[in-house]
Amino acid sequence: MEWAVALIGIITVNLLLSGDNALVIALASRKLAPAQQRQAILWGGAGAIGMRIILTFAAIVLLRIPYLQLAGGLALFGIAIKLLAGEEEPKKLEAKSSLGDAVKTIIIADMVMSIDNIIAIAAVAKGNITLLVVGLAISIPIIIWGSKVIHALMDRWPVIITIGAAFLGWTAGEMAIADKKIFPLLAPYAWAYWAIPAGLAVGVILAGSLLAGPKK
Repeated sequence: MEWAVALIGIITVNLLLSGDNALVIALASRKLAPAQQRQAILWGGAGAIGMRIILTFAAIVLLRIPYLQLAGGLALFGIAIKLLAGEEEPKKLEAKSSLGDAVKTIIIADMVMSIDNIIAIAAVAKGNITLLVVGLAISIPIIIWGSKVIHALMDRWPVIITIGAAFLGWTAGEMAIADKKIFPLLAPYAWAYWAIPAGLAVGVILAGSLLAGPKK
Protein backbone atom coordinates (compact mmCIF):
# COMPACT_ATOMS: atom_id res chain seq x y z
CA MET A 1 0.00 0.00 0.00
CA GLU A 2 2.79 2.40 0.93
CA TRP A 3 4.55 1.60 -2.37
CA ALA A 4 1.37 2.40 -4.35
CA VAL A 5 0.88 5.70 -2.50
CA ALA A 6 4.47 6.73 -3.20
CA LEU A 7 4.08 5.76 -6.89
CA ILE A 8 0.96 7.93 -7.18
CA GLY A 9 2.91 10.70 -5.44
CA ILE A 10 5.75 10.56 -7.99
CA ILE A 11 3.32 10.64 -10.92
CA THR A 12 1.36 13.53 -9.38
CA VAL A 13 4.49 15.56 -8.64
CA ASN A 14 5.75 15.06 -12.18
CA LEU A 15 2.44 16.12 -13.70
CA LEU A 16 2.19 19.22 -11.51
CA LEU A 17 5.74 20.42 -12.09
CA SER A 18 6.30 19.53 -15.75
CA GLY A 19 3.85 21.70 -17.68
CA ASP A 20 6.57 23.88 -19.19
CA ASN A 21 8.56 20.84 -20.29
CA ALA A 22 5.77 19.79 -22.64
CA LEU A 23 5.69 23.34 -24.02
CA VAL A 24 9.43 23.18 -24.74
CA ILE A 25 8.93 20.11 -26.92
CA ALA A 26 6.19 21.82 -28.94
CA LEU A 27 8.16 25.04 -29.40
CA ALA A 28 11.48 23.44 -30.32
CA SER A 29 9.92 21.24 -33.03
CA ARG A 30 7.28 23.58 -34.49
CA LYS A 31 9.27 24.41 -37.66
CA LEU A 32 9.92 20.78 -38.58
CA ALA A 33 7.90 18.78 -41.10
CA PRO A 34 5.11 16.69 -39.48
CA ALA A 35 7.07 13.44 -39.78
CA GLN A 36 10.17 15.04 -38.23
CA GLN A 37 8.05 16.60 -35.47
CA ARG A 38 6.97 13.12 -34.40
CA GLN A 39 10.59 11.95 -34.43
CA ALA A 40 11.68 15.01 -32.42
CA ILE A 41 8.98 14.29 -29.82
CA LEU A 42 9.99 10.61 -29.66
CA TRP A 43 13.78 11.01 -29.50
CA GLY A 44 13.76 14.26 -27.55
CA GLY A 45 11.30 12.83 -25.05
CA ALA A 46 13.31 9.61 -24.70
CA GLY A 47 16.52 11.58 -24.16
CA ALA A 48 14.82 13.79 -21.59
CA ILE A 49 13.52 10.72 -19.72
CA GLY A 50 16.97 9.14 -19.62
CA MET A 51 18.64 12.36 -18.48
CA ARG A 52 16.07 12.91 -15.76
CA ILE A 53 16.46 9.35 -14.42
CA ILE A 54 20.25 9.77 -14.25
CA LEU A 55 20.00 13.14 -12.48
CA THR A 56 17.41 11.81 -10.02
CA PHE A 57 19.68 8.86 -9.16
CA ALA A 58 22.45 11.38 -8.51
CA ALA A 59 20.13 13.44 -6.30
CA ILE A 60 19.19 10.37 -4.22
CA VAL A 61 22.89 9.64 -3.59
CA LEU A 62 23.74 13.27 -2.78
CA LEU A 63 20.81 13.60 -0.38
CA ARG A 64 22.44 10.97 1.85
CA ILE A 65 25.18 13.49 2.74
CA PRO A 66 24.53 15.05 6.19
CA TYR A 67 22.42 18.22 6.11
CA LEU A 68 21.88 18.01 2.34
CA GLN A 69 18.56 16.25 2.91
CA LEU A 70 17.56 19.09 5.26
CA ALA A 71 18.56 21.61 2.58
CA GLY A 72 16.64 19.60 -0.02
CA GLY A 73 13.54 19.65 2.18
CA LEU A 74 13.72 23.42 2.51
CA ALA A 75 14.22 23.74 -1.26
CA LEU A 76 11.19 21.52 -1.87
CA PHE A 77 9.14 23.69 0.52
CA GLY A 78 10.01 26.72 -1.62
CA ILE A 79 9.13 24.83 -4.81
CA ALA A 80 5.71 23.93 -3.39
CA ILE A 81 4.99 27.57 -2.53
CA LYS A 82 5.99 28.67 -6.05
CA LEU A 83 3.73 26.01 -7.53
CA LEU A 84 0.71 27.25 -5.59
CA ALA A 85 1.51 30.94 -6.07
CA GLY A 86 1.88 30.49 -9.82
CA GLU A 87 5.01 30.17 -11.93
CA GLU A 88 6.34 32.84 -14.24
CA GLU A 89 5.58 32.52 -17.95
CA PRO A 90 8.11 30.28 -19.70
CA LYS A 91 10.77 32.08 -21.70
CA LYS A 92 10.52 32.12 -25.49
CA LEU A 93 12.36 29.29 -27.13
CA GLU A 94 13.75 29.44 -30.63
CA ALA A 95 12.26 26.89 -33.02
CA LYS A 96 14.82 24.62 -34.69
CA SER A 97 14.80 23.77 -38.39
CA SER A 98 16.70 20.45 -38.17
CA LEU A 99 15.73 17.26 -36.34
CA GLY A 100 19.10 16.97 -34.56
CA ASP A 101 19.01 20.55 -33.27
CA ALA A 102 15.41 20.14 -32.09
CA VAL A 103 16.20 16.93 -30.19
CA LYS A 104 19.29 18.51 -28.60
CA THR A 105 17.29 21.61 -27.58
CA ILE A 106 14.52 19.50 -26.05
CA ILE A 107 16.96 17.43 -23.95
CA ILE A 108 19.01 20.42 -22.72
CA ALA A 109 15.97 22.59 -21.96
CA ASP A 110 14.23 19.76 -20.13
CA MET A 111 17.34 19.13 -18.03
CA VAL A 112 17.65 22.80 -17.06
CA MET A 113 13.95 23.15 -16.27
CA SER A 114 13.68 19.93 -14.25
CA ILE A 115 15.69 20.76 -11.11
CA ASP A 116 12.50 21.19 -9.09
CA ASN A 117 11.09 17.89 -10.41
CA ILE A 118 14.30 16.05 -9.55
CA ILE A 119 14.38 17.28 -5.94
CA ALA A 120 10.70 16.47 -5.42
CA ILE A 121 10.83 13.02 -7.01
CA ALA A 122 14.00 12.04 -5.14
CA ALA A 123 12.22 12.99 -1.91
CA VAL A 124 9.09 10.98 -2.67
CA ALA A 125 11.05 7.91 -3.87
CA LYS A 126 13.05 7.76 -0.59
CA GLY A 127 15.84 5.78 -2.23
CA ASN A 128 13.57 3.14 -3.83
CA ILE A 129 15.09 2.81 -7.32
CA THR A 130 12.32 0.56 -8.69
CA LEU A 131 9.67 3.00 -7.54
CA LEU A 132 11.60 5.87 -9.09
CA VAL A 133 11.98 4.25 -12.52
CA VAL A 134 8.36 3.04 -12.68
CA GLY A 135 7.00 6.43 -11.60
CA LEU A 136 9.05 8.34 -14.18
CA ALA A 137 8.33 5.81 -16.93
CA ILE A 138 4.59 6.22 -16.41
CA SER A 139 4.42 9.98 -15.90
CA ILE A 140 6.81 11.44 -18.46
CA PRO A 141 5.03 10.02 -21.55
CA ILE A 142 1.79 11.38 -20.11
CA ILE A 143 3.42 14.82 -19.88
CA ILE A 144 4.79 14.67 -23.43
CA TRP A 145 1.57 13.62 -25.15
CA GLY A 146 -1.13 14.75 -22.72
CA SER A 147 -0.06 18.20 -21.56
CA LYS A 148 -3.18 19.91 -22.93
CA VAL A 149 -5.48 17.58 -21.02
CA ILE A 150 -3.46 18.04 -17.82
CA HIS A 151 -3.65 21.83 -18.07
CA ALA A 152 -7.40 21.72 -18.79
CA LEU A 153 -8.00 19.61 -15.67
CA MET A 154 -5.94 21.97 -13.50
CA ASP A 155 -7.75 25.01 -14.90
CA ARG A 156 -11.14 23.43 -14.26
CA TRP A 157 -10.31 22.10 -10.78
CA PRO A 158 -7.60 24.32 -9.21
CA VAL A 159 -7.95 22.28 -6.01
CA ILE A 160 -5.75 19.66 -7.75
CA ILE A 161 -2.84 22.12 -7.61
CA THR A 162 -3.58 23.01 -3.98
CA ILE A 163 -3.63 19.34 -2.94
CA GLY A 164 -0.44 18.67 -4.88
CA ALA A 165 1.35 21.65 -3.32
CA ALA A 166 0.28 20.56 0.18
CA PHE A 167 1.57 17.05 -0.59
CA LEU A 168 4.94 18.56 -1.57
CA GLY A 169 4.97 20.54 1.68
CA TRP A 170 4.37 17.34 3.68
CA THR A 171 7.09 15.55 1.69
CA ALA A 172 9.47 18.47 2.35
CA GLY A 173 8.90 18.03 6.08
CA GLU A 174 9.48 14.28 5.93
CA MET A 175 12.61 14.85 3.87
CA ALA A 176 14.02 17.42 6.30
CA ILE A 177 13.46 15.36 9.47
CA ALA A 178 14.85 12.20 7.78
CA ASP A 179 18.29 13.85 7.53
CA LYS A 180 20.74 11.65 9.46
CA LYS A 181 21.79 14.63 11.61
CA ILE A 182 18.25 15.85 12.34
CA PHE A 183 16.34 12.60 12.93
CA PRO A 184 18.12 11.63 16.21
CA LEU A 185 17.58 15.12 17.64
CA LEU A 186 13.81 14.67 17.38
CA ALA A 187 13.75 11.28 19.14
CA PRO A 188 12.50 12.75 22.47
CA TYR A 189 9.69 14.52 20.63
CA ALA A 190 7.74 11.79 18.81
CA TRP A 191 4.97 14.24 17.92
CA ALA A 192 7.46 16.21 15.78
CA TYR A 193 7.63 13.40 13.20
CA TRP A 194 4.08 14.20 12.06
CA ALA A 195 3.76 17.80 13.29
CA ILE A 196 6.63 19.15 11.17
CA PRO A 197 5.37 17.67 7.87
CA ALA A 198 1.82 18.78 8.69
CA GLY A 199 3.04 22.28 9.59
CA LEU A 200 4.92 22.62 6.29
CA ALA A 201 1.89 21.38 4.34
CA VAL A 202 -0.26 24.06 5.96
CA GLY A 203 2.53 26.61 5.53
CA VAL A 204 2.65 25.95 1.79
CA ILE A 205 -1.08 26.57 1.44
CA LEU A 206 -0.96 29.78 3.49
CA ALA A 207 2.18 31.23 1.88
CA GLY A 208 1.21 30.18 -1.64
CA SER A 209 -2.29 31.63 -1.27
CA LEU A 210 -0.95 34.93 0.09
CA LEU A 211 1.55 35.26 -2.76
CA ALA A 212 -1.05 34.31 -5.37
CA GLY A 213 -3.64 36.78 -4.00
CA PRO A 214 -2.20 40.05 -5.35
CA LYS A 215 -1.60 38.49 -8.81
CA LYS A 216 -5.25 37.59 -9.09
